[in-house]
Amino acid sequence: MTIARVTEISAVSETSFDDAVAKGIERSAKTLRNVKSAWVKEQSVTVENGKVAQYQVNLMVTFILDDDANLA
Repeated sequence: MTIARVTEISAVSETSFDDAVAKGIERSAKTLRNVKSAWVKEQSVTVENGKVAQYQVNLMVTFILDDDANLA
């Protein structure tokens, strides 16, 4: 039986929302094993001097938990 867990992360980019998503997934995959999917929960921007300075996304990242049999 496969069991998954979902965790929320936040990622920021000065380029775009797409870049923030890519950075968030790339970084989460360094810490979490078996990352399988993610969905964007929220998007926001930081504005400085009337221009977008940063793009931020909050991601719900799904990863598969290790099977107890494989931990022995």
